[in-house]
Amino acid sequence: MNGADFPAWMATIQQRTEAALAALLPDAGIAPARLHGAMRYAVLDGGKRVRPLLVHAAGQLADAPPERLDKVACAVELIHAYSLVHDDLPCMDDDVLRRGKPTVHVEYDEATALLVGDALQALAFQSLAEAPLCDDPAGQLEMITQLARAAGSRGMAGGQAIDLESVGKPLTREELEYMHIHKTGALIRASVLLGTQCGKPLAPAEADRLDRYGKLVGLLFQVVDDILDAGADTATLGKTAGKDADHNKPTYVTLLGLTEARALAESLLADARQTVAALGPRACRLDELATFIVHRKF
Repeated sequence: MNGADFPAWMATIQQRTEAALAALLPDAGIAPARLHGAMRYAVLDGGKRVRPLLVHAAGQLADAPPERLDKVACAVELIHAYSLVHDDLPCMDDDVLRRGKPTVHVEYDEATALLVGDALQALAFQSLAEAPLCDDPAGQLEMITQLARAAGSRGMAGGQAIDLESVGKPLTREELEYMHIHKTGALIRASVLLGTQCGKPLAPAEADRLDRYGKLVGLLFQVVDDILDAGADTATLGKTAGKDADHNKPTYVTLLGLTEARALAESLLADARQTVAALGPRACRLDELATFIVHRKF
């Protein structure tokens, strides 16, 4: 497979993920219908599906069956979607636009949005638990533990707590990196690791390289997100542009300036690509995804 195939591969995985999510989410006609409709509204027909793409790209290295990867892709995307629903609430980031449409609490109401997030998180773990995802049951329990760790107080939720505490405060680069390793990076890193665990065991050196790649790409994603928030418009982003600056949040752009933030993104990209280069042609999708993350427009 070569780079020319990447857009087609990406579209295929996005379509697979959309279909798997649509099948997993309860039908909007099943009681409680309003909650189920809101869950589907929050998840379907939107987003780049970067985390599912990483699951499938990493799974290729372990010759993982695509059907197993679909289950993991759903799990990480549901955790991501739940976090967006809660982040947009008035008590958090208070945003009215997400993926080019009104946020869940605007389209429905705040109580429904809260329950949507709760239900999506539960459904994510159901996706990991209800079918065999690896050959060793103990390994599957470890996968569930990994996702819980990535989503909890030592991962995504903890990073969001640090983010809220940091509004209006100057952070060092190390403090900003610590926050984003948890808020954004933990789930991205978990997506890579969980994908490989659906297939054949990797050599320790290969597993170490993938772990490093996951950490680098998680940080890279946030640096680029900060750059886009500072430079793109609302119509392009599909969410309110300039929100971080308006809320006086520390970002890589406010800390380093736009030029240095872009240089940091290119440096992280080079490091991520070099990290997976030793894994050979099977890692081509991971290489291409890192480049895609840097050069995406929204």
